[in-house]
Amino acid sequence: MAYFDLSGQTAVVTGAATGIGEAIARRLAGAGATVAVADIHFEGAERVAASIAAEHDGRAFAVALDVTDPASANAAVAAVLARTGRIDIWVNNAGIAGKAAPLWEQTDEDWHRVMRVNLDGVFYCSRAVITHMRERKYGRIVNIASIAGKEGNPNMTAYSASKAAVIAFTKSLAKEVALDGICVNSVAPAVVRTQILEQLTPEQIDYMTQRIPMRRTGTPEEIAAVVHYLASPDCSFVTGQCHDASGGRATY
Repeated sequence: MAYFDLSGQTAVVTGAATGIGEAIARRLAGAGATVAVADIHFEGAERVAASIAAEHDGRAFAVALDVTDPASANAAVAAVLARTGRIDIWVNNAGIAGKAAPLWEQTDEDWHRVMRVNLDGVFYCSRAVITHMRERKYGRIVNIASIAGKEGNPNMTAYSASKAAVIAFTKSLAKEVALDGICVNSVAPAVVRTQILEQLTPEQIDYMTQRIPMRRTGTPEEIAAVVHYLASPDCSFVTGQCHDASGGRATY
């Protein structure tokens, strides 16, 4: 018996042209899913999709998606359904770190930019796909949050607040669709070695790493492994949860 098998399913991963999103897309395709590599950077999405398709019998394709635009989210859902006829898994991964600075150096636009991507994007995409999942009485939504959403990182007020909101959004939506065969969960990574760290200072990265008992950053593949379970049919009695992938940083 193969556990966490995704054969025949369709998964959409946002922000999948790089980093954690790319690792998730590759992991889900390796488990048998057809994966829509969704990203605002369409050329990057095409490159990743082509690479995955070459390794996994053509089971990947690129989708243009600006998560800050509700019309784009609706269009992405329609495009995937037109191609595969179903969406079983949706991973809200797209996110930005935002400006690394204390509150008094943050502008209105700095705040709103982070919220548009990290929070509004989760709302727009989840809303766009939820009707289809409810009609089919099946679905898995996985939101990528952050340990910062539980503990708060200095000089990252917008990011920390947005990820705390993602955790609460996850718990709320999970309760709304608990009788519809849909499980909604989140993953809270500690610092992971991806391009998003380029937006941070070495001091911030050191602050986060020193608080990890394992004394190292995580890898995208380690986060993808957690998402894989939450996206699978085996995750059938787990919903509304925030699963830490923090090297031991969070103990609650």
